[in-house]
Amino acid sequence: MSGSPENPILPLDHLALRGADDAPALLLRGETLDYKALRSRVSRLAAWLAREIPAKGARVATWAAKGELTCLMPLAAARAGLVHVPINPLLKHAQVAHILADSGALMLIGTPARLTTLGEGDVPTVCHLVEEGAALAGAEALGGDLSPSQADPHDLAAILYTSGSTGRPKGVMLSHANMWLGAESVHEYLGLAPDDRTLAVLPLSFDYGQNQLFSTWHAGGCVVPLDYLMPRDVVKAVERHAITTLAAVPPLWVQITELDWPDETAAKLRRLTNSGGALTVDLVRRLRALFPQARLFAMYGLTEAFRSTYLDPALIDSHPTSMGRAIPHAEILVINDLGEVSQDGEEGELVHSGPLVAQGYWQDPERTAERYKPAPASSRYGGMAVWSGDRVKRGADGLLYFVGRRDAMIKSAGNRISPQEVEEAALATGLVAEAVALGVSDPRLGQAVHLVVRAAPESSGAEEELPRKLKEELPNFMIPQVIHWRNAMPIGPNGKIDRTGLAAELAEMVS
Repeated sequence: MSGSPENPILPLDHLALRGADDAPALLLRGETLDYKALRSRVSRLAAWLAREIPAKGARVATWAAKGELTCLMPLAAARAGLVHVPINPLLKHAQVAHILADSGALMLIGTPARLTTLGEGDVPTVCHLVEEGAALAGAEALGGDLSPSQADPHDLAAILYTSGSTGRPKGVMLSHANMWLGAESVHEYLGLAPDDRTLAVLPLSFDYGQNQLFSTWHAGGCVVPLDYLMPRDVVKAVERHAITTLAAVPPLWVQITELDWPDETAAKLRRLTNSGGALTVDLVRRLRALFPQARLFAMYGLTEAFRSTYLDPALIDSHPTSMGRAIPHAEILVINDLGEVSQDGEEGELVHSGPLVAQGYWQDPERTAERYKPAPASSRYGGMAVWSGDRVKRGADGLLYFVGRRDAMIKSAGNRISPQEVEEAALATGLVAEAVALGVSDPRLGQAVHLVVRAAPESSGAEEELPRKLKEELPNFMIPQVIHWRNAMPIGPNGKIDRTGLAAELAEMVS
């Protein structure tokens, strides 16, 4: 897909060219960059990166909180001909070590406090560590200027690491075109405009988080990054910066609706967007009551294809549980177990095809083949499609409804968590012989991580020691809310631990 003369697909760094010179583009702590300044900063950082890493297609990773570096790097790396690998700032050394080794990153730019947590063996010999401040100072001192990229829009531009249902995080390969068209699509269906201000509360290492930048800049609007400590910080930021657009995940929406919002502050918001988990009927009602003038967009997506569906805000009150219909540039089919397009009301697998489909998993052809398969014969796009593993139904009116997930992923507070990662961390302590991590329904988190373990023979003090060890090795969102100690694990007919039975038992305990 090459776009049209009116709407061509361009390299990602061209997003910095969209707004008027004097229009605000990025509000940093202590200064606001207009689009002229944004273009200058991106160009200088790109020039520094190109000097430091001259090999085109090389990977450069970032591990820092929201700020100038993390906001500019997606565009600067693209302009320098590099592949950006943003690392979730909440991750700890073991996960970062895996990402650095797997991606083959030649440089990791991070905050000093994070870099000092990396121990011997965490950083490959080919990877150079650079402190965030040194990178920005180096770009300023160099004073270079790199022209906008002329890269093929289908070239690789970023690798976003996301947990799988088994194994280590896997890197989803995104092209310039994937992210450009994602920005164009969201800009279009949200109706973003140059006078919009987006409060970026989501991590920029996620596709949903990055798109806060990209779709706003595609519209010529302004991004206000926020690393909030308390939900009340969101209220204050909306008031202080006249925010019009807020994206969040269900657990944050729950906290937001529990706060006191002055009417004049709530009225500043024009649109609310949700992904990373379904909105409940009760939460939709609370959001609509608190922000009656704001358009509420319920959305569904997966990193492997960015975003798939959204519900027209005009239908949110009458169809609060619907996933809606395909977003622009996406084709969504429901395929039954016979490989045919499902009838209305018939359950099937959601299959996403079209130009938003990513290029697969980095250096992982086996897992790529499991998720990326030829599009169904009925697809108008053809080519490769993402077979999501999610079961959905389509109503007679064309609206889609989520039925359930096929895989074992735990989705907690908007984070996708691999059970195996939690289990491996527990086993690595030597305190337990067996471990099973499960997601248990939770009204605030969506799912809470529960860990069922059997103590290792002759281990003493394990019940007190295991939580401490896990806090040292796992990011906060992966730490189990509850640890259940068992003398024996239930075994199923196949000789394996009966995960399904354990999940049902835990669900019964918390109901």
